[in-house]
Amino acid sequence: MLKPFLDEKKLFIEKNLDSFLNELSYPTQIAEGMKYAVLNGGKRIRPILLFMILDLFNKDEKFGVPSAAALEMIHSYSLVHDDLPALDNDDYRRGKLTTHKKFGEAEGILIGDALLTHAFYILTEKNLPLLSPEKIVEIIRLTSSYAGINGMIGGQMIDIESENKKIDMETLKYIHKNKTGKLLRLPIEIGCVISEVSKEIREKLEKYADLIGLAFQIKDDILDIEGDFETLGKPIGSDAELNKATYPSLIGLDESKKLLEDIVNEAKEIIKENFSEEKGKLLIELTDYIAFRKK
Repeated sequence: MLKPFLDEKKLFIEKNLDSFLNELSYPTQIAEGMKYAVLNGGKRIRPILLFMILDLFNKDEKFGVPSAAALEMIHSYSLVHDDLPALDNDDYRRGKLTTHKKFGEAEGILIGDALLTHAFYILTEKNLPLLSPEKIVEIIRLTSSYAGINGMIGGQMIDIESENKKIDMETLKYIHKNKTGKLLRLPIEIGCVISEVSKEIREKLEKYADLIGLAFQIKDDILDIEGDFETLGKPIGSDAELNKATYPSLIGLDESKKLLEDIVNEAKEIIKENFSEEKGKLLIELTDYIAFRKK
């Protein structure tokens, strides 16, 4: 059931991303670089999570298209900047040259900047015919918070500061909760805003979102040890090379796998307790997919 849904929604969001990005043509290097960075493969987990929440509450997916596209632009911008020489210094992403290797380092910086800022244009201009001004403002508030110092950027900064240092579990949790977790929580919260979900159910889904965000990052840490270039599309071992703080480096590989399994079980239990088997099935299957994926 999950795979057809993933395939269908992946094609759906990519078609809309392509349409939005084709509105841009000049400066050519930036417009082409934005398309390259966004349409260069990817699992589209964040847009798919948003569509799953809308499906959970019987809302038409068209109401989520601009937000889903903006989320993927923000995620893609973060990858473009992550790959730069000043940060992770990666040459490959998804099996292809990273954006700065394809277009140039200065261009890579500007392409990332353009994706981030254009995402907010999409959130406003493309949402105006679909959502109330109040919902649009709330979505922008959440997005700017979770993508910035109180979310992804804050997590990235502490991640950089923690290189070559021995850190405690609380610091590692902060890094993962913010660097990766906030942009996985965001589509779930946006789905709740669009669907006008009750406070009680929204809090349950926020807890679920935090757990799958943590699971996603722990799995990433494990894949950096056990994966391979052909599967992952990028070199493995970069965390160890940069002396990054990871769950395996802090508690060991076996304990990391056990923790991952515990987190997955807790996340699935939230869905089972609050939604019917039919309604919650996709989210439960997605939880397993995030935690036990091979790339």
